Amino acid sequence: MMPAVAVHNLLKQYKNGKDTIEAVRGVSFEVEAGSIFGIIGPDGAGKTSLFRMLTTLLLPDGGNASVDGSDIVKDYKALRKKLGYMPGKFSLYQDLTVEENLNFFATIFNTSVEENYSLIRDIYVQIEPFKKRNAGKLSGGMKQKLALCCALIHKPVVLFLDEPTTGVDAVSRKEFWDMLQNLKNQGITILVSTPYMDEASQCTEVALMQNGKIMTSGTPMEIRQNFKPTILAVRSQNMYQLLQDLSASNEVDDVYSYGEYHHAVMKENYSNESLLRYLESKGNINIDMHPVKPSIEDCFMQLMQNKHE
Repeated sequence: MMPAVAVHNLLKQYKNGKDTIEAVRGVSFEVEAGSIFGIIGPDGAGKTSLFRMLTTLLLPDGGNASVDGSDIVKDYKALRKKLGYMPGKFSLYQDLTVEENLNFFATIFNTSVEENYSLIRDIYVQIEPFKKRNAGKLSGGMKQKLALCCALIHKPVVLFLDEPTTGVDAVSRKEFWDMLQNLKNQGITILVSTPYMDEASQCTEVALMQNGKIMTSGTPMEIRQNFKPTILAVRSQNMYQLLQDLSASNEVDDVYSYGEYHHAVMKENYSNESLLRYLESKGNINIDMHPVKPSIEDCFMQLMQNKHE
């Protein structure tokens, strides 16, 4: 089966005076039709530049890509009719009402809200009570739902969402991902970028991106299974001192804060007993230490550590 999105060695550069900034550096991946593919990475990783090329808003400086079989450069006019794009920054008309924005975007694509209402119904019913309110006066979560409705109103084959949950509350984030799962079940292919590592578990497949490159890709389970070292979650009364002491231990390969604990990535021949004695000898008290399964964030941190080495 032909992939919904195929990216081969895609490159994007920007000029900054005499300097050249490589925003996207030889990125390649494929996305299965009817899946949710997540591009996971921090700010500045190159996610937005990548999405703007795939949605025909930027010309690549090298490589090639196709969406639903259409080349992003040669077939850009045809492609724009069959993809949906929700940029990271709210870009609808803030002085138009909810209803006016939706009708406007439907008209652009020679369709109507009534024709494709079944596709947006579950989302739109949540903002319909505010349909006469100007878009600029909506809450963050409501703006997000309206933008998604406008991106879907022409029934796109592939939907691109650039950091759609940034800056919204936890409840709205969960609701949004529930909506995406429903859209996936309707056969829409979704590419979503996010800086939130915990959202990787919501995706069929993910690619971890940093400094313009894909470091690894696969299903969330495959990425976690490829993480080989043992991780210890460690907590004590003085967390700052604990972090310094773990960093200085010759049994610890890497350590970083993770919620209420520090995650210590252990070297191969470490010993729980010797590490505990070492921490106690440094004055740490009330130590809580136990092994944990790696998260996507742990995998990302390990990949970054390996890259630096």
